[in-house]
Amino acid sequence: MSFELPALPYAHDALEPHIDARTMEIHHGKHHAGYTSKLNAAIEGSDLEGKSIEAILGNLDMNNGAVRNNGGGYYNHRLFWEVMSPNGGGEPTGELASAINDAYGSYDAFKDAFSNAAKTQFGSGWAWLCVHPGGKVEVCSTPNQDNPLMPGVTCGGTPILGLDVWEHAYYLNYQNRRPDYVEAFFNIINWDKVAENYAGNK
Repeated sequence: MSFELPALPYAHDALEPHIDARTMEIHHGKHHAGYTSKLNAAIEGSDLEGKSIEAILGNLDMNNGAVRNNGGGYYNHRLFWEVMSPNGGGEPTGELASAINDAYGSYDAFKDAFSNAAKTQFGSGWAWLCVHPGGKVEVCSTPNQDNPLMPGVTCGGTPILGLDVWEHAYYLNYQNRRPDYVEAFFNIINWDKVAENYAGNK
């Protein structure tokens, strides 16, 4: 069974002014669609066909560039769309807030750590909030389309929040002002979804 491009959970213009409609159209309809089709081509006829994306990435041969890049691109963007919402922003609550406070001391300190991971990732990549078994959370970043599910990549654990810092994610609106894009992201984080991801993977 091949992977399908997931539908966006909101309209292309729903995240404006933080992320513009044209960027969303290109990012979802071209970039994510491209990763999806290339992933399907890369696994067709192999023993990876029919496996979940989590199983593929968790046991990945890191020398398999086609699956590494396109599988990562498929998974990372699927998570990215889900953790944003036009009704987002604010701060996490409940168990997730407690885990963030335990790890970073406060929400503001977590925000600084996550923002720094996003802003200082050289070139293309992602910033992540991950959860480890037992519920500990950790911020990290990865280059290109790598993610913490992959063997030996940064903090490990399961990503519950991700921010795309490839230029195609923000350049039409922000040009070279990545810090402004990172700051805007906090206005659209869907903390309910992140909390659901936390509860399901701790």
